[in-house]
Amino acid sequence: MVELLTVIALTIVVAIVPGPDFAVVLRNALVGGRLAGIMTALGIGLALGVHVTYALAGIGLVVSQSILLFNVMKLIGAAYLIFLGVTMYRTASREMPADVKTMGMPPLKALRWGFFTNATNPKATMFALSVFLQVTSPQTPLWTQIGYGAIMVSGVSLWFILVTMVFTLDPVKRQFIRMKLWMERTFGILLTLFGIGIALTTHSSRP
Repeated sequence: MVELLTVIALTIVVAIVPGPDFAVVLRNALVGGRLAGIMTALGIGLALGVHVTYALAGIGLVVSQSILLFNVMKLIGAAYLIFLGVTMYRTASREMPADVKTMGMPPLKALRWGFFTNATNPKATMFALSVFLQVTSPQTPLWTQIGYGAIMVSGVSLWFILVTMVFTLDPVKRQFIRMKLWMERTFGILLTLFGIGIALTTHSSRP
């Protein structure tokens, strides 16, 4: 029971604390519409499922003991976030893109944004490792650990779907359209800063 409550608490904290995942979901939902936000959330859930899978398989133990491997992963994640942030800033405009106006953000593109943002996020890696290397014990049955993984994935996905539902309400969307340019630039700057922050801590950090 203590393990279960700890997993739930960690999932809630990781989900609600603003970070790259939140910025990408919010941006895609406001620009591309509700479906884009939901697909981004599902992409994040799929990537978290990858983290859970390798943690369960024991690969996470290797990563947690190798500062070189972990730092390489962090640098890849940092580079992706910086690229995404710069792209978002450069493409910001006051007007909705013509293709978005007519059909919204392509669902697969939104899914891909969510997946790669989470897959390259060291915080997501640490989330999975902290659960399966510190919260659980060798006595925890495999099926129970799989259940914990399902809680983590579904909890984070549902949170970002809820964020999407709230921020795509008409009053919120109308407010966003009036502030579109500076909000997109803000999201771009935030993602870039997240990436720079990760890169600057790479040399001394280890799991």
